[in-house]
Amino acid sequence: MLKQPLILSKMNLVYAVVVGVMAVLPFVLDSRTMTILLTQFCIFAILAMSYDILLGYTGIISFGHAMFFGIGAYTTAIMLSDYGPSIGIFAASIVVGIVLSAIISVISGALTLRLKSHFYAMFTLAISGLFLVLAEKWRTVTKGNDGFTFRAPELFRERLYFYFLVLICLVVIFILLKRIVASPFGKVLVAIRENEQRTRSLGFKTLGYKIIASVIAGSVASLAGSLYAISLRFVNTSVLTMDITLDALMMTIIGGVGTLIGPIIGAGVIEFAQHYLSGLARDYPIFERWIIFFGILYILAVIFFPRGIVGTVSMRYHEWKLKKGQKTKASVKLREKEIQR
Repeated sequence: MLKQPLILSKMNLVYAVVVGVMAVLPFVLDSRTMTILLTQFCIFAILAMSYDILLGYTGIISFGHAMFFGIGAYTTAIMLSDYGPSIGIFAASIVVGIVLSAIISVISGALTLRLKSHFYAMFTLAISGLFLVLAEKWRTVTKGNDGFTFRAPELFRERLYFYFLVLICLVVIFILLKRIVASPFGKVLVAIRENEQRTRSLGFKTLGYKIIASVIAGSVASLAGSLYAISLRFVNTSVLTMDITLDALMMTIIGGVGTLIGPIIGAGVIEFAQHYLSGLARDYPIFERWIIFFGILYILAVIFFPRGIVGTVSMRYHEWKLKKGQKTKASVKLREKEIQR
């Protein structure tokens, strides 16, 4: 039996409908605030997917992922500030940021990925801290903690155009990463996550695979950082802080580790929850400490969705199908017995 073509699969149709809805939403809502919120959601969805390549598919816990996000943001901001706000400079800044992130990923990966998981996590945190200190002290370039504003390309002054660019980037990155994790290379990454020692014994050079995964994740995170800088027209050292990494980690865990679509859903949950909870603080004093309610929301998500939203729903669906199949078999056997009588 021939397999259904990929482009005609049911999930791809669902994805197409969702993308279509997201493309229409800014026109339906007609709100500048909502357009900015949707833009932020898409940017952090890209960041969360990049983190899922490390945590979900390779089993690598990194506390320094903000480093690559910050490299992309600072590269774009500095190049647009120094060389002019043109589309060409913007495109070049994305390429430069990705190349820098890839080089740093290779160097840091070769030095640290031989370590065990918790040692590697602490080492990535230390390296990220070094970049944060560098950004704080190199004031002639980064302006330190104060940061600096810059002009975006003329085309992106219209927020709607920039939103469509970010949405296209999200779709393209999702397709590319989906193809990567479905390839033999992606299968090896999953094998490393499940049992690295056994994968190594089968003849795979696991360090090389982990470095490549780190390069892919770092490059995608750099792209997200470049888009984030343009969305704000401002950059400071906050793009290199641990908060960025924790956001990516939470989005991945809430949405579903090792699914790619899960981190996108997780990014939506967190971004919209933060927006609406902080908005309620203007009308209801109890929500002035909205971060507490956000923490409660996160706890409830972990309790009721232990495998993330996508992972838990998928597990429940397969359990339902299994029970339905067992009931069908039991009814068929019962009918056979009745016919024999």
